[in-house]
Amino acid sequence: MKHVVVVFVLLGLAGVAAGGCASPGQDAEGDAGDAILARAFEDRAHDLQVEGGGTVARVLADDTEGGRHQRFVVRLESGQTLLVAHNIDLAPRVEDLQERDAVAFRGVYEWNAEGGTIHWTHRDPDGKHATRWLRHDGRLYE
Repeated sequence: MKHVVVVFVLLGLAGVAAGGCASPGQDAEGDAGDAILARAFEDRAHDLQVEGGGTVARVLADDTEGGRHQRFVVRLESGQTLLVAHNIDLAPRVEDLQERDAVAFRGVYEWNAEGGTIHWTHRDPDGKHATRWLRHDGRLYE
């Protein structure tokens, strides 16, 4: 039943991008992704599949408790910030990541007061979830 609820949430949020905006993956990816992520933040959404992109605002130290995660903050064109927690036990580390670099992502959004967190930016080892990734400097990390 949880999957049905997620589908309805995704369909509702996808409506934000309607009305002339291009779908994710086209030139207006930033606009559509920003609108969906702004709505996700406003609605305090969790466990929401999203796609977008922005500029690295800050590179943080890896989180080494439990599964290891490469962490960095992305600023969207709208100004919203997101913490990206990329599992480097399941996917390759994003090479040479620096502030002001462009990064695109497909992952799962979890609300927090600072703008939200994007995680599950890698393939699901159990094959139960859609493919998720990070893209930096022309390379795909999944």
